[in-house]
Amino acid sequence: MSPQTLNHAGVLAQTRSWLERAVIGLNLCPFAKGAYIKNQVHYVVYEGVDEADFLVLLREQLVELQACEPQHRDTTLLIAPLVCPEFLDFNAMLARAQRVVRKSGLEGVLQLASFHPAYVFADAAPDDMAHYTNRAPFPMLHLLREDSVSKAVAAYPDAQEIYGRNMVTLRALGLAGWEALECGRVA
Repeated sequence: MSPQTLNHAGVLAQTRSWLERAVIGLNLCPFAKGAYIKNQVHYVVYEGVDEADFLVLLREQLVELQACEPQHRDTTLLIAPLVCPEFLDFNAMLARAQRVVRKSGLEGVLQLASFHPAYVFADAAPDDMAHYTNRAPFPMLHLLREDSVSKAVAAYPDAQEIYGRNMVTLRALGLAGWEALECGRVA
């Protein structure tokens, strides 16, 4: 996908499909449904290819999210279809993204979660379906409010079990089941 062929509406549609069918549909994040239904998820598509510009946009979005009331915008998905198409490059960029959070004075206030079409966990076999817990149609950063995460975790029984439950769910689903979800171009 080149900058000339980037379809902004298509990127948003694929992201929403993944959110609805995988994240909410499989209950991979039991906290996502509430923010989604209340229309508190803000979507930003970065159409460029430059990582430095993407990190500038990240800083702007962090500040903007912090300035919004949670009932209006509780979280932001910063989608970057053309930045770091290779997972190892994306993973290296995450350290710089975390520095942006720190330098913005928002560490402990906002946090980042990361997703990528080729996401892999270092401690899992290459073909392990557990990787799909963090696979999305496009490279993206999820900006979350620490207060919202803390409240959600406190209200959810056995929140520490979510990751393990997700691995079981995805392994049982298998690749064919994932593909049947038709939730975007996740590889």
